[in-house]
Amino acid sequence: MARKRRPLVPGAQDALQQLKAQVMNTTSEQAKFKSAKEQNIPLTTGDNGNLTAREAGKVGGPIGGQMVKKLIALAQMQMINEQHRNENRPQP
Repeated sequence: MARKRRPLVPGAQDALQQLKAQVMNTTSEQAKFKSAKEQNIPLTTGDNGNLTAREAGKVGGPIGGQMVKKLIALAQMQMINEQHRNENRPQP
């Protein structure tokens, strides 16, 4: 039974697609096919019900892994910037 994964934040789907495209330096659709081709997985447009769970995971895994790395790096940068702002704030 297939699950449709949804983002925790309603309306964040577009931003996640943009992040995926940015991380993979291509559109999200092209990234899927590029990943599948590199792994010799027969991904086609439309229905891919013939793929095993292992094959499907191999297609999405590298994309998701890169997205997680990028999100962690962005969060670390935000924390560093926040720390610098707090250090430069005058004390009362």
